[in-house]
Amino acid sequence: MTRETVGKVASDLLIKAPETKSPIEQMREQLSDYEKNIWECAERCKKDFPGDFYIVVITKNERLMPNVFRNFFYGRLSCPTPDYDQTVYKFKRKDNAPIFMWVIPSRDASFHLKDNALYVAPEERELLKYVLAFEDGTLFKLAKELNGEKLDTPELEN
Repeated sequence: MTRETVGKVASDLLIKAPETKSPIEQMREQLSDYEKNIWECAERCKKDFPGDFYIVVITKNERLMPNVFRNFFYGRLSCPTPDYDQTVYKFKRKDNAPIFMWVIPSRDASFHLKDNALYVAPEERELLKYVLAFEDGTLFKLAKELNGEKLDTPELEN
């Protein structure tokens, strides 16, 4: 029995009538093997990094197939600069556990949440909290602090 390729499935879905899904619903759909991939990334990074590290998940939309999303998992020693389509965990080696730091949805989903902040469903309020923290610079300040960087550099001041 042969399996269809992702491209074939995506093309077939594009031919069908478009489904009306919110950005939040689309994000929920793409999380099928997510936890397994977090642990696989952690195991790879434990071999490469001596202490604690960060696991970053970048969500990309395939250009030629707008209904296909992919998550890319990678590790790094420094805390990343917050950005759209990003989820960050800090992996504490002594606890052997990833600690969730933040999630920032796509730009469209972020604007949707922010523009409709008063009407956000209770289960989406935590996501809105991260969107607002990204927007006001709170997550950027946190990343700089975790990296031991100065909050403001004299070269950037007036």
